[in-house]
Amino acid sequence: MILTDYYKFVKLEGQKSRMRIDCTASTRSYDTLERYRDKKGLLKLYIGDNTYTKAGQSGRSDLSLSYKDHISSIFAPDVKLPCWYGDFHNTADAALLVCHNVAFVDGAIQPGSEIEVFVARGQRANRQGLFNMLCDGDLSDEVEALRKRAITDSVTGSNV
Repeated sequence: MILTDYYKFVKLEGQKSRMRIDCTASTRSYDTLERYRDKKGLLKLYIGDNTYTKAGQSGRSDLSLSYKDHISSIFAPDVKLPCWYGDFHNTADAALLVCHNVAFVDGAIQPGSEIEVFVARGQRANRQGLFNMLCDGDLSDEVEALRKRAITDSVTGSNV
């Protein structure tokens, strides 16, 4: 398998934070994300404009995942596709993202937006090729297998 880990994030209703997304299901197997769980076991990240990387305009990512520090750059190469890709900071790992009903208004992700993050460990150099494979359906079996392995996370209605 190329894809190794899975995390589903949702923008919940009633949150004060404009960019927070909460993990609602995961394989709980990727230490790079697991280290951000709080004492209650909740995993929340923030998605928004990339303010972390200093690359030139052509190399700068569209968005960024963060939690106090930069976790992953996110590239959305085709606005017509519900798929994005990225890489995890200080790792050799690639991120593939599948979006459902994702909308941003004035820089804020809208409630009901869902973002699934699939990790391909050691595949950072192949992230664009993997993105193409994902969009072409070549990773569908792996995507479904990881979704089935996911554990549902309890999410509180915290307004933090």
